[in-house]
Amino acid sequence: MKKCLIYGRCSTREQESENQVAQLRQYAGRQDWQVLEAVVDVCSGGTDAAQRPGLDRVLGMARRREFDILLFWSLDRLTREGSRKTIQYLAMLDDAGVDWHSFSEPYISSLGIFKDAIIAILGALARQEKVRISERTMAGLERTRRNGTRLGRPRTSPARLVEAREYREQGLSLVEIGQRMGVSRARACQLLKQRPAA
Repeated sequence: MKKCLIYGRCSTREQESENQVAQLRQYAGRQDWQVLEAVVDVCSGGTDAAQRPGLDRVLGMARRREFDILLFWSLDRLTREGSRKTIQYLAMLDDAGVDWHSFSEPYISSLGIFKDAIIAILGALARQEKVRISERTMAGLERTRRNGTRLGRPRTSPARLVEAREYREQGLSLVEIGQRMGVSRARACQLLKQRPAA
């Protein structure tokens, strides 16, 4: 008998996940899967797994191969972080030897003969999303440049560079220089290395 873990997520405490979990338990029973437990997160689907205790735990259990199948209501109950993150989670499960199945979207499943096709399609979607994000970023930067906005860190005034050097000559540490100038230790180090513009 295959061991099944149910994962559920609801966005707010008012939303009830019990009905979904009950249906998932019934479905697992019809498949002759042994349900180990139902793990439910209460959070937005866009929240990273590291900030979702339930999903983080599920992925850890998968890496330790404590169950055979992850059953969820729909892909958006697993995550809404975009196709790149989604494929990462599903690939992580696959790499651990754990199957996954969406109750309301039976075509999103690693149990059938189309497993490789589904993974390939999700991978293609993830790559396309990465291209779209890059294109939007580049378009935004170009628009900002056309509007005359200078990108990057603002130029440091020569007076600030002199101030940093004077503090250093007085024997102050990077931390002390940063505190006096209201910057981090790392920024104080950068100011000391920076040469005034010609």
